[in-house]
Amino acid sequence: MQTTSIVDGEWEVVSSGHKFTEGPAVNAKGELFFTDIPNSRIHKVNLDGKVSIFAEDTGNANGLKFGPDGRLYACANGKKQIVAYDESGKASVVAEGLESNDLTITQDGKIYVTDPNNKQVWFIAKDGSKKVVDKGLNFPNGVCLSPDQSLLYVCDTRGQFVFSYQIAPDGTLAYKQRYHHLHLVDGSMQSGADGMEVDTEGRLYVTTEMGLQFCDQAGRVNGILAKPQSAWLSNVAFGGPDLKTLYVTCGDKVYKRAAKVKGVLTFNAPIKPQAPRL
Repeated sequence: MQTTSIVDGEWEVVSSGHKFTEGPAVNAKGELFFTDIPNSRIHKVNLDGKVSIFAEDTGNANGLKFGPDGRLYACANGKKQIVAYDESGKASVVAEGLESNDLTITQDGKIYVTDPNNKQVWFIAKDGSKKVVDKGLNFPNGVCLSPDQSLLYVCDTRGQFVFSYQIAPDGTLAYKQRYHHLHLVDGSMQSGADGMEVDTEGRLYVTTEMGLQFCDQAGRVNGILAKPQSAWLSNVAFGGPDLKTLYVTCGDKVYKRAAKVKGVLTFNAPIKPQAPRL
């Protein structure tokens, strides 16, 4: 499988000394934010590489994503809340009374949240009301949008597939199907799929036990980037001012690598990639 077409160089350490890193999210400037779940902190990485603490006592925040209002949304599962942080790090409750792992937000403010312990996916409207819009995956974990925001992708950590759903105008989901067919470690029955991201050409990037798998629009794995270290590869994001820096959270560290492809920020206008070649 070809990997040289999407990356340059090798993995470089961005930040270390954490307990377990997760939730990489990028703002309009291209700055990276990530969580250290056991330490209940959110860290910020400036464009010059300087790392600082952005927020503490985060309710063991896991998944992060910037919304169209410029706030940083977080899955504060320790508090059974979804919260949003302003630029100063002040948190406001968006929704409560739900378990959460990861989330994504559309350009018009629709929020989708995975709840693996209860095998379901939540939808949160702008007014904070919530409802379950899918049930039944063994362990729904990573969640992201297609570049044109017509589809929602949810991976099943304990299975082999990433599922796709068509997003209806009212936020409900339809036409659930197995879409991206992930590779498994020999002898394993599960992919270990966790965090996900897309690029402007419609590829899907999935962190798995085998490494960072990237798939084309037809759902086929085109290549696998090796993990930067022997640890759980939890999540992935594109950042930097040109969105061509590939970040991953892996165990106690955050890594980066130069990319030849460009990431997508969901608070920007949706992007329609060229039709896939079958």
